[in-house]
Amino acid sequence: MLAQRSQVAHGGATARALDYSLKRWQALTRFIDDGRLPIDNNWIENQIRPIAIAHKNWLFAGSLLAGQRAATIMSLIQSAKLNGHDPHAYLRDMLQRLPTHKVSQIGELLPHRWVPAVS
Repeated sequence: MLAQRSQVAHGGATARALDYSLKRWQALTRFIDDGRLPIDNNWIENQIRPIAIAHKNWLFAGSLLAGQRAATIMSLIQSAKLNGHDPHAYLRDMLQRLPTHKVSQIGELLPHRWVPAVS
């Protein structure tokens, strides 16, 4: 890539693309040294696509605080999905338990630690 870059005129689209890659070379090749790392980020890109597509809708959340609350709920929903939970069941159970749950044990209600209440 360095050899190709030396043959490309400065300022062009190809030069910018090569410069972009070269500046990030260490991060781009990190997966070679750690087999646990995926070669691409397609999976996570697909997970956040619904949020990215609807980003203009967040302009009309009403206020900064309302937007932050919407982002928190969206994060909980996606985290519940990633942890194999039905988001509706998770939110319903968590919101029913929340008012009487001990503050010191609030972490138990996060999606990665949540265990459904026994009915």
